Amino acid sequence: MTAHVMVPPVIVVPETAPFSPEQRAWLSGFLAAAVTPDLFGGGAVPVDAPSAATGSSASGTIALANNDEAPWHDPAMPIDERMKLADSQPLAPRLMAAMAQQDCGQCGYNCADYANALLEKKEERLNLCAPGGKETARMLKALAEEIGADTSPPSASVMVEAQPAGTPGTSRETAVPARFLNRRKLNAEGSEKDTWHIDFDLSQSGLDYTVGDSFGIFPRNELGLVDQIIAMLGASHVTEMRGRTLREVLRDDVSLGLAPDSLFELLSFITGGKLREKARALAHGDDPDGDAATLDVLAVLQKFTGVRPHPEAFVDALEPMQPRLYSISSSPRAALGQLSLTVDAVRYVIGKRKRQGVASTFLADRIWPGEALKVYVQKAHNFALPADPNIPIIMIGPGTGVAPFRAFLQERQASNAPGKNWLFFGHQRQMSDFFYKEELDALQSQGVLTRLSLAWSRDGVQKFYVQDRMREVGSALWQWLAEGAHFYICGDAKRMAKDVEAALVDIVSRHGARSTEEAIAYVSALKKSRRYQADVY
Repeated sequence: MTAHVMVPPVIVVPETAPFSPEQRAWLSGFLAAAVTPDLFGGGAVPVDAPSAATGSSASGTIALANNDEAPWHDPAMPIDERMKLADSQPLAPRLMAAMAQQDCGQCGYNCADYANALLEKKEERLNLCAPGGKETARMLKALAEEIGADTSPPSASVMVEAQPAGTPGTSRETAVPARFLNRRKLNAEGSEKDTWHIDFDLSQSGLDYTVGDSFGIFPRNELGLVDQIIAMLGASHVTEMRGRTLREVLRDDVSLGLAPDSLFELLSFITGGKLREKARALAHGDDPDGDAATLDVLAVLQKFTGVRPHPEAFVDALEPMQPRLYSISSSPRAALGQLSLTVDAVRYVIGKRKRQGVASTFLADRIWPGEALKVYVQKAHNFALPADPNIPIIMIGPGTGVAPFRAFLQERQASNAPGKNWLFFGHQRQMSDFFYKEELDALQSQGVLTRLSLAWSRDGVQKFYVQDRMREVGSALWQWLAEGAHFYICGDAKRMAKDVEAALVDIVSRHGARSTEEAIAYVSALKKSRRYQADVY
C-alpha cells in the first residue's frame, strides 16, 4: 500500500521579479508556508502581515523588526550583505540586520527583540551582541544616531553596580551563583582538540531548565594575563578601585579580549604625533598596520609601549565582561539538580604569544570543584522537542554541536517518547573524537536512538563530513521528512550549518522530485512551520 504524503504547493517567485535569487527563494518558502499553515503540524502563518510588525511608543505607531520579514536573518551572511538587503527598510529592521543573526540570546534578547528594544529606548546598550563584535557595535552606533540614543558605551562600573530586576537566574542581569562539580576530557590520546564534559550543581541555585535551553556563565580572566596588563600599566596589583583591587577588577569585571574603540580613543588623548594618528585611525575602524583583528587589550598596550593611561581611566575604557552561552547537554529528568555542558577549550597562537578563549579555558583549567560562579539559564528561542512525543526527530550535531541532542535523547528516554530518533555526529577521528560513544551505544541498544550516522573528516584520504553522510543516506532521510520528522541542527553557523542546509536542499530535490528552487522553498516552509530548528554559533 502506497502512502500518500502531503507536500506544500510549489510557489516560485518569477525570475523577472525585482529580487535577488536569495530573496526569491526566501519569498517562495514564505508563501508556501503561508498558504499551508497546518501542513507540517505547525501554527498558522499570517499572510496579511504588513512590511514590518508594528508597535507603540511615545511617538506613536512605529515599524518593528521580526524574523518573518527578514530575508537577511542568516548567520552565514556578511554584515555588508545584510545591511544592503535591509537598506530600504525602517530603522528597526536595519538595526536587526546589524546583529549577528544567531538569535543566541547572549544579549538577553533575540536579534529582532534587541533591535526593537533599542528603537523603543527600552535598551541603551549598543555592545551586547557578542557574536557580532565590533562590526555590529559600530553599525548600531551609527544607526542609533537616527533615534537620538546615547551612543557612548556603558562603563564597566555602571554595568557591575546596576541593580537588576526580575526572576533570579533567568537573564544575564539576574545571574545567580551555582557550584562547579567536575569536568572530564572527552578526547582520547591523539586528538587535536581539547573538549570537556562539565557538570554543575544547581541544587542550591533555584535554577531550572528544559532541554534546548542554554546556560550563561560569567567567566573570570586568567591571572597571568591580568598581571601582564598591570605590569604594562606600571601600576600596583593592590591599587584600590571602587572598594576592590585593580587585580580583582581586571580579573572579574572587564573584557580583556578584542580591544574596544574606546580604548584607542583614550590612548589618542594621552599620546601625540604618529601614535596619536594611529590610535585615532584604529578608533574609527581603520587598520593602519593590518593587525586590528588581532589586537586584544594586552596587544594594544604592547603596540603603544610607553603610553600608560591612569588605571581608572583604563578600566573605564574597557567593555564589561560579557557572559558566554553554551548549549545544555543534559536533561533535568536524567540528572536531578545538575546540569551539563560540552565545551571546546579554545587555544591558539598569534605571533609568538599564546591566546585562549576566556570562558572555555576558565571551565577547562581555572575553576575547581566546589567553587561558585555567576550563571543563568537562557530560555531557547524556537529550539525544542516537538510537543507530540510521537513525532520523529533528525539531529545534526558534529563536534560540540552534539550537546543539545544528548539532552534531547535523555529527555526522550526519560519520558518514554515513542517517536524515532536519528542522530548525525561527526568529528575528526573516530578513535579519539567520538564523544559520548558508550552512552550512544547504550541508547541504540535500548532502542531510544533509532539510527546513528557518523562522519570522520580525518580518517580517510578525503575529508568526509556530516553533510556528506546526509547525502549518502538521502533516500531514508527524505522518507523521515515525508513522515513528518522535525529537523534540528546545532554547531558552526558560518560553514557547517550552511553546508548542511545545502545538503538538505539537494536531498529534497533529488528524492522529493523537485527543482532546486522548489526544494529551497520546501526547506523554507519547514522553517516557517518550526519543523527545521537551528542552534548555531
